[in-house]
Amino acid sequence: MRIRAFLNFAALAFLLLTCAGCGSDPVAPVDSVVAKASAGNHLTIGIRFDSPGLSLRTIDGRFLGFDVDVARYVAGELGVEPQNITWHETTSATRESDLANGVVDLVVASYSITDRRKQQVAFAGPYFVTGQDLLVRRTSPDITGPETLNGRKLCSVTGSTPAQQVRDRYAQAVQLVEYPRYPDCVTALLAGQIDAITTDGVILAGYVAQDPELLRIVGKPFSTEKYGVGLRKNDTEGKAAVGKAIQKMISGGEWQRSLSTNIGQSGYPIPAPPEVTEQ
Repeated sequence: MRIRAFLNFAALAFLLLTCAGCGSDPVAPVDSVVAKASAGNHLTIGIRFDSPGLSLRTIDGRFLGFDVDVARYVAGELGVEPQNITWHETTSATRESDLANGVVDLVVASYSITDRRKQQVAFAGPYFVTGQDLLVRRTSPDITGPETLNGRKLCSVTGSTPAQQVRDRYAQAVQLVEYPRYPDCVTALLAGQIDAITTDGVILAGYVAQDPELLRIVGKPFSTEKYGVGLRKNDTEGKAAVGKAIQKMISGGEWQRSLSTNIGQSGYPIPAPPEVTEQ
């Protein structure tokens, strides 16, 4: 019995020694999106469902737009066929948590690369560069830039920062209004309940395309926004693979063709392809 007790004690001591550093590493292991795609031929990708030109779910259940095309192309390069993609609606308020909690494997949703966000997620890209702008009614010619918004109502979506940036930098007396989705802001703008909407110009262009007689973009961008594909933090293998896919989409011409199809009709000026620096 003493020998058995000694052996049990020795085994326990060995386990304790070998696991002594297990809790000291703050970086948890991450299953790469590359491995998941290869193992199951399936990915869940977070996109917007309400952004015409970028990512829109149609009445008959189809998904259309530039972001959707980027997501499909990246998935294809990872070995996942279009029919094996599950589309999940993600918003400005849920993108980080959707990735961290494993709700989605990738986020392709006009997701600007910022240092703050890089503390929570990894990015590959950029795959597009745009700038913050204003959407107004055509009957408001006196709104010519963010500095002309003092005393007016400015709308953006919950969890996004553009409206706050306008107040902090250009118009301290602007009244900020938040809605869950951009279409809610557009409805309020058309109804005269607000005076302007702010977000990236390429997002606003989709709404102009829907109501060109009523809406216009001011056309004076006042920021630089670099869109990246979001991945779980520390997925270095996935980041490299997705970055390589974006570069291939650009060099092969699919990038330009998708933009011409989805954005070109709005009149928004299509920029030159970006340099893929996050990969």
